[in-house]
Amino acid sequence: MPKQSAPQELAAIAPKLVQVTDDVLFGDVWQRPGLSPRDRSLVTVTALAALYRGEQLGYHLGLALDNGLSVEELSEAVTHLAFYAGWPNAMSAITQLKRIADERGA
Repeated sequence: MPKQSAPQELAAIAPKLVQVTDDVLFGDVWQRPGLSPRDRSLVTVTALAALYRGEQLGYHLGLALDNGLSVEELSEAVTHLAFYAGWPNAMSAITQLKRIADERGA
């Protein structure tokens, strides 16, 4: 997986947050050998959807596709999640997934 990074324009207002995001989250946690990038993406997408964190979800849905998850697998995960995290969360997540899939022609 190519190393991800925080939006660099945020460094002007929160340089330390950008630094620890790049160094610790993406530079260490996402690189650990215990889970594949694909599995980390699945965990991250489901957590963000369950917690209704839509602002971060779109980025991570795209990353999940880049990391080898299919639209069908993500759709199935969100459908399963609806029963545990709530229907509105799942519907919001699936709406974002559809938009991203359409943009990518997937």
